Amino acid sequence: MPSLPAANQAKPRNPIVVLLFILLIAAALTYVLDSGSYQRANGLVVPDSYQTIDKDRSVLHILGSVKNAPAQQARPVGAVDILMAIPQGLQRGGGLIFMVLVIGGMFGILNASGAVDAGLERVLSMVRGNVYGLVIFLMTIFALGSTFLGLASEYLLIIPLMVELVRRLDMPPLIGLAIVTVAVKVGYLSSVTNPLPLTIAQPLLGLPVFSGAGMRAVFFVCFLVVGVLFVLYAIRKTGFKQQADLVFNSAKLSLRHVLMLLTLSVGVAGLVYASTTWQWHNPQLTAYYLGLSMLLSLISGMGASAAADAFVSGMKKILLAAILIGLAMAIAITLENGQVLDSVVHGLVSLVGKDNPYFAAMGMFFSQLLLDVMIPSTSGQAAVSMPILGPMGQLAGVSGQNTVLAFLFGNGITNMITPTSGTLLAYLATAQVGWTQWARFVAPLVAIFALMACIMLMFAVYIGF
Repeated sequence: MPSLPAANQAKPRNPIVVLLFILLIAAALTYVLDSGSYQRANGLVVPDSYQTIDKDRSVLHILGSVKNAPAQQARPVGAVDILMAIPQGLQRGGGLIFMVLVIGGMFGILNASGAVDAGLERVLSMVRGNVYGLVIFLMTIFALGSTFLGLASEYLLIIPLMVELVRRLDMPPLIGLAIVTVAVKVGYLSSVTNPLPLTIAQPLLGLPVFSGAGMRAVFFVCFLVVGVLFVLYAIRKTGFKQQADLVFNSAKLSLRHVLMLLTLSVGVAGLVYASTTWQWHNPQLTAYYLGLSMLLSLISGMGASAAADAFVSGMKKILLAAILIGLAMAIAITLENGQVLDSVVHGLVSLVGKDNPYFAAMGMFFSQLLLDVMIPSTSGQAAVSMPILGPMGQLAGVSGQNTVLAFLFGNGITNMITPTSGTLLAYLATAQVGWTQWARFVAPLVAIFALMACIMLMFAVYIGF
């Protein structure tokens, strides 16, 4: 069950060290694995087009760079490539990095104004004695937003609020992070109408975009119940009880605090509408957060200099996110430079059996679990794996709907814990929780979800879904 931090535990390993270690492993793989590539058309992999590429594996290249390799020849990455991958990763993840920093700055303004503390006190005074009910309600709302609308990065705005909520109840920030993260991942696991994976995966297999939603809704409810129970158990394990002696400030909020919290609430609603209707991406979202920060500064009455100081202070608290996201991107860049990413894909999909639909479905699921470490992007993984797994599934008697399920389950479960996921790292940085601490906490739930996914896939194959 969930492992919570104790006072006598050793200090967790810095996540930068963890990602640097994974980066070195990725570099080593470019020496061990064959290089190869698939042909691509419009960004999608062409099935049965994989070809190996001649590779010079000499250790003499360990200090060199793949940029100096002859044409039509692969080369393992050298020390120069590893170092260059880090700034390249920062550049590739720049959109997400800036968005996370701006969100941190905005909450610096909210915290400095006292609006967050006052609002949480008021909420807790209203639900006193029923904090478990509040958590159930919040997780359900967050999960519904993810499974129907594909909300994920939009919830970065919510995480600091949840962290402050649990701190007021003398619980660790880890719990506040879990309330949001577990709910979001549950939503992506089933993706009832989540457009992010479905608009890519389903058409590639000749399926209507939102077909199969009924069965996925049933699985969504199952995952949600287990996820909520896991978080409630974690809350109970912290020693929290429905304490009647907790005293909350039930005084009315000041006019400024009311206006700031209303502005934040309207801002979140507008964000959800804009991101789903107009397909906003990181640059537009960052601009939106900047505008919201300026409006909140104006309402707070803090003055320009004080608001700017609070904004910078908030950014400093999550500055680690920039390096973490950049390092995660650097891992993918290293595998691309060594031209082994497609080789990994080819090796994993070759594990999918063709004689038995049950074994084939399991093979698809586990290949997606492992593939997600290399390609944590949901849409990117769909574009790479679906054109290959779709025809293989047909040969084994696995329907297109089950192939999509295997993809959704594998992608969603691994993204709960993989340190190569930029979104997860952004969540962790916003909550100021270390990756190793989160991994120890969520590992039991990952195992439970994996077992549930296997049972659901077998059931789906059995009924001919």
